[in-house]
Amino acid sequence: MPAILSRVAPRTFNFVAPRLMATAARFETIPGEDVKEYDPKKTFYHRDLEIELATPDQLKTKPLDPTKLKFGHSYADYMMSCDWQQNKGWAQPKIEPITEFKIHPGAKVLHYASELFEGMKAYRGVDNKIRMFRPEMNMARMKRTALRAALPDFDSEEMINIICEVLRLDQEWVPYSDVSSLYIRPTLIGTDPTLGVGTATEAKIFVITGPVGAYYSTGFQPVSLLADSRYIRAFPGGVGAYKMGCNYAPTIWVGKEAASKNCQQVLWLYGENEDLTEVGTMNIFLFWKNEEGDMELITPPLSRGLILPGVTRDSLLQLGREWGEYKVTERSLNMQEVKKALSEKRLFEMFGAGTACVVSPVGKILYHNKVTDEYEELMIPTMSSKYGVMKKFYNTINDIQYGRIIKDGWMRDI
Repeated sequence: MPAILSRVAPRTFNFVAPRLMATAARFETIPGEDVKEYDPKKTFYHRDLEIELATPDQLKTKPLDPTKLKFGHSYADYMMSCDWQQNKGWAQPKIEPITEFKIHPGAKVLHYASELFEGMKAYRGVDNKIRMFRPEMNMARMKRTALRAALPDFDSEEMINIICEVLRLDQEWVPYSDVSSLYIRPTLIGTDPTLGVGTATEAKIFVITGPVGAYYSTGFQPVSLLADSRYIRAFPGGVGAYKMGCNYAPTIWVGKEAASKNCQQVLWLYGENEDLTEVGTMNIFLFWKNEEGDMELITPPLSRGLILPGVTRDSLLQLGREWGEYKVTERSLNMQEVKKALSEKRLFEMFGAGTACVVSPVGKILYHNKVTDEYEELMIPTMSSKYGVMKKFYNTINDIQYGRIIKDGWMRDI
């Protein structure tokens, strides 16, 4: 039988040769851990964490070549989960060998998309230490999304501490590579088996992880975008600013339409002015000389609720402002402004920004002109730009994530 730990003491637990720890009182705190008011109606607790160690036959073979890893195809040995009931609050969180769920066919997540998730990564630094990139931002966004989805709240630090325990158990799954990482997918779903649109009375939060390779196995490759305002990703008052599964399923068919036109991604437009919002599942950035003659990094604003407030987006904006080499602006911009800037040779770089790749260069936009009903090819000179703004962002973020540059408050040691 696998060993069961009633609680975890990460400062003394031996992960190389695991052994059964003595049972401790349920409400005892780990030395150094902040004492909080105990209320399972508000959150689950790291101090209640139960760990089920994997047996030798449950441990999977780890990939040998990190350069051949495909996103979302490999999973590490352990997962975390915790159940919630409206009248009881959160149960004890548990880490166990990754397993399938038993779920009722009437569960709300299956019928009404009562679901949300996050995407974050852990990196093995050049000093061999394992760190997460700005996990506080992911947890803050997850909590905001839970509120919008009428799913239960939780404490960010409790969740981060438990994720750290998962990473300690699965530390050998974090690639020994400075181009690969361990992807982390926290997810929250409504599970009560009641048909009818309404607030979930039962829920489950869980975390799975898996190693992923470099997004660009052969270096930066510029992508082509389909820009067609007949397809809309989000609208004011909707949930485009939240990381919910319901935002993604409707985009898959449009992605297939883009692929049929030899485009790799969709440039999502909104409204009569055809404002730029996102590119694929990433935030969009332009580097240009604006009409006032200023060199400017520009990205659409968060104020209308049309785009996801990306962690990478925020990081690029912070770095750009710290460097002070050009103007940094968050404002709406539209396709006519893009076309005009291209015709006047003022648009130098366009790129997406997100967790998977840091930045993704744009080389072409296939734009559907709603007046002529024709498609126009707009060539973006990102890869030939003499300014190298996108590449500097990529190198800096990469160096921070792998420990070559220390950026205070951006990396969390496990």
